[in-house]
Amino acid sequence: MTLPTTPLSESLMESPQAGAVQLHATADALEAALDEILDAPRETGTVEMVVRRPAVDQREVLDEGHLDVVEGLVGDNWRTRGSSKTADGAAHPEMQINIMSARVIAAVAGDRSRWPLAGDQLFVDLDLRPENLPTGTRLAVGTATLEVTAIPHLGCKKFVTRFGLESMKFINSGRGKRLRLRGLNARVVVPGIVRPGDRIRKLAP
Repeated sequence: MTLPTTPLSESLMESPQAGAVQLHATADALEAALDEILDAPRETGTVEMVVRRPAVDQREVLDEGHLDVVEGLVGDNWRTRGSSKTADGAAHPEMQINIMSARVIAAVAGDRSRWPLAGDQLFVDLDLRPENLPTGTRLAVGTATLEVTAIPHLGCKKFVTRFGLESMKFINSGRGKRLRLRGLNARVVVPGIVRPGDRIRKLAP
């Protein structure tokens, strides 16, 4: 069953006003979470959430996603949205699937309902650091296979709006980039189905 398409809530994206619930993580809280983030499993982890983006600023949290070598996550707007990184504006083949650490998004976003604001399709409990998953590494995800690509996955202005400046500094600092805290880009090499709770497993070279 697919949950209904949900526009991103403006109230979740705005900075909290005085007396409001604090939505943005502090620098101290993010630093305190780093050891747990770096303790993620290296070989076999778990898919924690699958999110489809049917249109700009819309999210669908899925209990089953279909990964396709041409479409990426079927029903996602990756292909139709295109990319500024290609000469003709077409979708970038090495940015089909955005993957983020579930431990990082938990530290940055807090409540699980806010995870989809990040805009990634897969949130996983796995060590995403480059030394563990270098470019070209293949990952078994559900019944599909993904390949890690070389294009860096970085935070943008929307990330600041949704999660705060301290979160952006945390993931986009030199250290954050070295640790790949924002996550990684991948492409589908073997189609298949992925569900929350599925294993994500690093395959032998």
